[in-house]
Amino acid sequence: MKKLTTFVVLLVATVCMAPAFAQNPPADKPADNMQILRDKLKADKKLIVAENMQLTESEAKGFWPVYEAYQKDLETLNNRTGALIKSYADAWNARSMDNDKAKKLTSDFLALQADEVKQMQSYVPKLEKVLPATKVARYLQIENKIRMIVKYELAGEIPLVPGN
Repeated sequence: MKKLTTFVVLLVATVCMAPAFAQNPPADKPADNMQILRDKLKADKKLIVAENMQLTESEAKGFWPVYEAYQKDLETLNNRTGALIKSYADAWNARSMDNDKAKKLTSDFLALQADEVKQMQSYVPKLEKVLPATKVARYLQIENKIRMIVKYELAGEIPLVPGN
């Protein structure tokens, strides 16, 4: 569990734009260094999944292509999350949050949550073709734990919407 928590903290700090609320933007980092870090985090996550899934050789053969496709689709959701956080950060930093912006952010947030559930549901049949139900449940549990820790860390970094 400690390995998972360390991984998630690094993920949040580097990929999920926690510094978006800083008043002075941080100096630009070389793009290739950030890509190297993202690649390492993906590899670390894959290692955590591999250690916890305890796949047989034949299960692994079917599982890893589905895993890679799922991660690619998760990247789309993560990018949407980043854009939503950036939109909120921009309004926060400009002190321009109003009811219309708050309504839009709420709508976008709920759509993102619904799409995350739909994506997970769409992968269950794919996973069931290559894994027994217990390992499908285990994989979804691992993904859920990682995402919940990331969301918890983000929640601690993102200030509440200012009230009127």
